[in-house]
Amino acid sequence: MHYQLIEDQNSLNLLCEQLAKAKVLAIDTEFVRTRTLYAKLGLLQVCDGEQLALIDPLAIDDLTPFWQLLTNAGITKVLHACSEDLEVFLTAGNCKPVNLIDSQIMMSFLGHGLSLGYAAMVKHYTDIELDKSESRTDWIKRPLTEKQLAYASADVDHLFSIYPKLLAEITQAGFLAYAQQETQSMIDKKFTPINDSEMYLNIKMSWRLNPKQLNTLKYLASWRFQQAQKRDLPIGFVAKDHTLMALAQSNPATVNAMSMLEGAEELDIRHKGKAMLAVLTQADKAEVSSYPTKINRLDEYPGYKQIFKQVKAFLVKSSEQNNLAIENIASKKQINQFLTWQFDLNDARNNADKVDLISGWRNALFGQTLLEFAKQGYK
Repeated sequence: MHYQLIEDQNSLNLLCEQLAKAKVLAIDTEFVRTRTLYAKLGLLQVCDGEQLALIDPLAIDDLTPFWQLLTNAGITKVLHACSEDLEVFLTAGNCKPVNLIDSQIMMSFLGHGLSLGYAAMVKHYTDIELDKSESRTDWIKRPLTEKQLAYASADVDHLFSIYPKLLAEITQAGFLAYAQQETQSMIDKKFTPINDSEMYLNIKMSWRLNPKQLNTLKYLASWRFQQAQKRDLPIGFVAKDHTLMALAQSNPATVNAMSMLEGAEELDIRHKGKAMLAVLTQADKAEVSSYPTKINRLDEYPGYKQIFKQVKAFLVKSSEQNNLAIENIASKKQINQFLTWQFDLNDARNNADKVDLISGWRNALFGQTLLEFAKQGYK
């Protein structure tokens, strides 16, 4: 299908008025994220089966009409592997889509693995080999070439024509609701505001620290994230994890003492030493009662390895009974999330609704029997 390039406000308004009548829209984005925290939106692609449009967000001031399509509950939006597209919708439009489904998730429930690429899906359904030579394009650079625009248009052209077949297959298999819930879960996670006071929990080896050191790490990680947001930099560009760990462990009193620490990055100290020293001073003033509790490691829980194996075996059996691949049922991370909750490590008991294995469609399939199995001591 030939595309139209939308480069002015009136054309966008008119296009979105027409697209608002559609039942299904295939959507994609092109963006650039190299030295920034947030992706920079370079192009929006949309197809309703009758028209295919490429919208230039650099040429149009107000993308509100397009964001309104995303929040229109009467239109099904289909995207492939939309995790990063969601970030773009959040940062560029502060727009949380509704009635959206991810075709990669749909494919996973049909036995194609969790991360089937768009080109592989197109090949599966149409036997067409897509040209991927423009995948590393700088989508912010103008003008875009004819070849780049043709590449971008293919991303929604095939998606629109494949979707009815995919929908019919997954409906027949009985997994449509699961794919919808998995997509919604991803959307909800992406749109949950980041709590910068919990960023320290993402730093590897933080379990080695005592409460006072954890408090220092908490302050440093929070400061780093705020800096990254303010300056639109990847957090590692502000300061490296191992620098924060070294400072939290030693709590140096001067910038010079910082530079002597093993594990502290020289460039981090040179450029951010004074700022981080101020953060250490602030952390020192915190009340002892406000310190985080020491992090308990799941793999040090008595019998963890054996219990993990038993839960995995239980889930493999459940997946077979329900004609699903084990990777759809549970990842290692999800099993660990369940065990952390079950053993009540690090106050996990307060978050039952966030435990995937006993929420949503998984809970309906096997949640209660899993809890019974756990109660009986995994026999």
